[in-house]
Amino acid sequence: MSMIIAGHFQLQEEVERARRALLDAGFSSERISGFYLSQPGQHDQTPIGGDHIQSPGARETPEGLAKGASAGAAVGAVAGAATAPVTGPLGPIVGGLVGAHVGSLFSFSKMKEAGEKEEGGRAPIENRHAGMLVAVAFDDTGLESQAVDVLRGLGATQIERARGNIVDGDWADFDPGSAPDIIR
Repeated sequence: MSMIIAGHFQLQEEVERARRALLDAGFSSERISGFYLSQPGQHDQTPIGGDHIQSPGARETPEGLAKGASAGAAVGAVAGAATAPVTGPLGPIVGGLVGAHVGSLFSFSKMKEAGEKEEGGRAPIENRHAGMLVAVAFDDTGLESQAVDVLRGLGATQIERARGNIVDGDWADFDPGSAPDIIR
């Protein structure tokens, strides 16, 4: 695995200019990669699209819905049975269905609010910015400051450090969901 320095740009012209500047600085063209990085959550990492099969903040949702629906169904069935003389034999059934629906809606009130810390959760990961990314790989760690200077001089908005492999212009082991190591 090689050291990789990557910089974020907004325009395709900036990517081409960065690629030329890295070549002029002596970096190998086969070890320079330029590609578009989509928004967090839209990296198509799963068979159904997106980055995760289930949203990280929704781990307890199925359990909460089941608890709310069963509690609501029980209360609704009791209320339906109490009104059976008026509603007839369908009263407990209709009461249970209505209660289950109300109970499941009630369970939404138990969900965490946006921005609220999840119990046992991890600190939020600083995401990469969407846009064009230019990365260069090298094995001599003494070249890191040169790569950073080239990208910074061209106006890269975020520069990060990683370990990986760029072969024939393709950053083969790039993980868009990993936390970037931002160079300040």
